Amino acid sequence: MLVGAGVLLAMGLLIAPACLWAQSSTVLEVGKFSVSQVGTALPDGWKPLTFKKIPKHTSYEVVKDGGVTVVKAVSEASASGLIKPVVIDPKEYPIVRWRWKIDNVLQRSDVTLKAGDDFPARLYITFEYDPDKVGFGKKLKFKAGQALFGDIPIAALNYIWDTKAPAGTIVENAYTNFAKMVIVESGTQNVGMWVDEERNIYEDYKKAFGEEPPMINGVAIMSDTDNTKEQATAYYGDIVFRKSVKASSR
Repeated sequence: MLVGAGVLLAMGLLIAPACLWAQSSTVLEVGKFSVSQVGTALPDGWKPLTFKKIPKHTSYEVVKDGGVTVVKAVSEASASGLIKPVVIDPKEYPIVRWRWKIDNVLQRSDVTLKAGDDFPARLYITFEYDPDKVGFGKKLKFKAGQALFGDIPIAALNYIWDTKAPAGTIVENAYTNFAKMVIVESGTQNVGMWVDEERNIYEDYKKAFGEEPPMINGVAIMSDTDNTKEQATAYYGDIVFRKSVKASSR
């Protein structure tokens, strides 16, 4: 994205009030797209995520694909997303599962460059800012980021479908160290196919940031091509959080 998708996902303050679930549940259905009304642009509980300096937005629509209701994204030199507020303890619900499909990878995408910070499909997980649990150095960086970009998340995991970086790689966002890019899929091998994904957010956060994660406060999907000026089509299936097997057995 032109202005840094990783840093500008200002979910903590753009999305309120947050959604809460009963903690006794073993599964939290964050994106129940499969029961949404076909033809609508916004699934229940989700809202547009747009950016001031990017006038052209990605289009989203609830559609049927293979008999299942999903969200379709079409990005044409554009960038925007859909977001949902949540309050989730990553220790209690460390596992996120989702399905996605893309029609094509981007030829000029490059996770290491600002000019290549475009991806046909992304899943964001953002975390709340608790000043009492943040060191002095990170507070200074956070205040500097606020001065440049406004309200921002203190940290975000950005699960992406990349063009060439090896799957499993975790790298710093090209714009900011507040966001880490986790390459979940890479290349063309699975293009045109539905792929089921599962990640341990708790472990990914500790590996990416070297510390315990705060509460999760937002989830977003996004397809963006504003930097590369390319076109991408993606489909997003249901998104759920689960307790770990160990936690569920207690």
